[in-house]
Amino acid sequence: MKYRRSGRLVDMTNYFLSHPHQQIPLSYFSELYRSAKSSISEDISIIKEVFETKNIGTIETTAGASGGVTFIPAVNRRESEQLIKELCDRLANPDRLLPGGYLYMMDIIGDPILTQALGRIFASKFRKAKVDAVMTMATKGIPIAYAVAGHLNVPVSIVRHEHRITEGSIVSINYVSGSKKRIQTMSLARRSLLPNSNVLIIDDFMKAGGTIRGMMDLVQEFQSTIAGIGVLTEAIHEEEKLVEDYVSLTKLSEMDMRTKWIKVEPGNIFNKAFSFEDN
Repeated sequence: MKYRRSGRLVDMTNYFLSHPHQQIPLSYFSELYRSAKSSISEDISIIKEVFETKNIGTIETTAGASGGVTFIPAVNRRESEQLIKELCDRLANPDRLLPGGYLYMMDIIGDPILTQALGRIFASKFRKAKVDAVMTMATKGIPIAYAVAGHLNVPVSIVRHEHRITEGSIVSINYVSGSKKRIQTMSLARRSLLPNSNVLIIDDFMKAGGTIRGMMDLVQEFQSTIAGIGVLTEAIHEEEKLVEDYVSLTKLSEMDMRTKWIKVEPGNIFNKAFSFEDN
C-alpha cells in the first residue's frame, strides 16, 4: 500500500515501539511503503527527534550493507524518580506487612501498566549490557521479568523449585536460602537458556539474596555470564547479603512488626552508573 508521509510516520512509529532492540534494514520500510530510501531516512529523522524530545527512546543507525535502524527504549530520570517515589508510598502501607518481614506486592506485580513502566526502567538501566535473556524465579518475579524482556526484546528463562514434565530435561542445583538458612533446590529446563548467554537476573523481593545467588550459580551451569541483577524491592537484613552488585528500585529500610510500621524508600538505582537521560 502506498502511504502518505503522515501515514508512514504513524505506521513506522508503531512498528518501532513494537520491535525494540531489533535492527531493521531501511529496505524493509522502503519496500513496504514503496518509497525511496531517502524519504524513509527523513521519516526516521522526524520520529527520532520526537522520541528523544519526549524521552521515549532513541533510534540508532548502523551503516553498511548489513546495517539498519534500531529503536532503543529509554526513560526520563525525573519521571522515573516520581514513579518510584509513588511506588514507595504505596508499599509503605502498613497493611502490606507480612510475617517474616515480607511485603504484600501482588497488586503491584499484577498491574500490567505499572509493571511495564518498571520494566522500562530496568531495560533502560541495562540497555547497553548486551542482554541475551532475562532470568527470574517462579512465580512472583515472572510479570516484571516479562516486562523487562519485552523492552529488551529477549526471551525469559523461568527457574522453578519443582520439575515440570512439559519442560523436558532440566539442570538442578542446591542453594542455601539466605534468610532461612535451608538447603533448597532450583531447576531450569535445558532448552530454556542457550549456552554462552549474557543473562539479566530479575527478582521481585530480596532479603539476604540466597535465591539470586542460586540463580547466579545456575547461570554458570549453562556456561553463561551475568549481565546484571535487578530487584524490585530489597529489604534491610541484619546479615550480610550474599549478592553485592545489584540494582534495586525500592528499599524496605525500616519496619516494626509490633507496631506495624514500615518505611520504604528509593533503592540504589539512582546511585549507580545509569543510562537515564539527564533532562
